[in-house]
This record gives sequence, C-alpha cells and structure tokens, in this order.
Amino acid sequence: MSISLRIASYNIHKGFSHFNQRMVIHDLRDRLRDLNADVVFLQEVQGSHLGHAQRWTHWPAAPQYAFLADAVWSDYAYGKNSVYDAGHHGNAILSRYPIVASENLDVSAHTFESRGLLHVQITVPDLAQPVHLMCVHLALFEASRRRQLAMLRQRVQAAVPDGAPLIIAGDFNDWRGHAGRDFAAGLGLQEAFVSVHGQTARSFPAHIPLLSLDRIYVRGWHVISAEVMAVREGWRCSDHAALVATLELC
Repeated sequence: MSISLRIASYNIHKGFSHFNQRMVIHDLRDRLRDLNADVVFLQEVQGSHLGHAQRWTHWPAAPQYAFLADAVWSDYAYGKNSVYDAGHHGNAILSRYPIVASENLDVSAHTFESRGLLHVQITVPDLAQPVHLMCVHLALFEASRRRQLAMLRQRVQAAVPDGAPLIIAGDFNDWRGHAGRDFAAGLGLQEAFVSVHGQTARSFPAHIPLLSLDRIYVRGWHVISAEVMAVREGWRCSDHAALVATLELC
C-alpha cells in the first residue's frame, strides 16, 4: 500500500493582503480548505494582537492557527518567535494526523530579527515511524540565513533518524539559491519544485512572482506534483504565493 501526503506551505503575512490593504484571514481559511492538504506549513502566523482585535470587527477571537485549523486539521502546533507589546507571531503546522511531539527552537541570528524552527512529529496510518516536519522562516540577510541553515542542519542530524520520512518547508528568503543548494545537498534532501520542474518556485511577490523565496525540501519521499497557487486563481491572501506538493513515500 502506498502512503502519500498532500502538503502546503504559505507565508500568510499575518492575515493581511499585500501592503496590509485588507484583513483576509477569513478568505484565507476558505482557500486553505480548498487545497485539501493533509499538512499545512504556515509562516507569519499571528498568535495574538490586541490592536488588530480592536480595529477589525471580524478579527477572529481564536489565535490564527486555531482559527485556520478549525474542524479540518484536527491537530496543530504553534511556535512563538517574535514577541512585542501588542502580541506575537511565529510559525505553525496544521495536521490531519496526530501530532505526537512538538518543539520550537530559537534560531535567531541577532536580536533585531527573531526567527524560529518548529519541529513536529506526526503519526500516519500504516507507517511504522513518525514523519518529521520542520517549518521555518529564515532571515532577510544571507549571512544570517547561513547561520540558521547550519542550525537547521544540526537539528536534522541530531533529532531525525536517517531512515525517517522528513519534510522541511517554509519561507527561506533564499532568493539567490546559493545557501539552499548547499544545505539540501549536505542532508540528502530534494526540493519539490526542482524535482518536478527543474527549478525552484517563484513565489514573491504574489501578484507578479519573480523571486524564489519559499521551499519544500523532502527526504524519503517521491514528489508526484508541485504547484504554485497564483493570483489569477484567486489567491490574493498574502504578499507570498502558496506552494502545494503531493508526496509518496519511497
């Protein structure tokens, strides 16, 4: 019996459209449901914000990760990375399958840019060992990203058994692609879009995608399909485009 997962990765820009013109968290929830993904990797998830709750009439009472998961994804994990007076935001993973372990690691390269690595394990029916999931949002500057990728590499080597299925997804901000290639080769990872299309996905800015910032790396999986959810298809929920991939266990 083959085991497959459909996954999505999306920097949701704290639930606001490009340039913060509109609050789109409700539309975003509908769009995510349409993807029929088993696992969703989210970045820039607003855990709490007092100002937004007071300004926007329909601002969800629940944290964004819980609001988006609702009745579709039974389990979720949130990693609080950036904390400020009004609230906090970070990464989140939504899963149809039980989450059996979750840990959020601080991978900030300096005090002015808080970043985290959310490491989750899920159990999938008919699979003897957990699937390891890592959601990341790396720094804007290349030197900082290299340090964070080194920390990510150390985490994989220390906490993920060699034969365990692994998926790493998120906003790598690696628009030049240099650090990402070295990182993937060192861990035996394949990038989903490179596997299917021969190149990484252009995902930013969403309305005219020019830069390849977002990635889906896998180990132990065969990539069946990989696609970018474009603005022309109604995806106007962020300054990033969403990535979707279907994977089958090797």
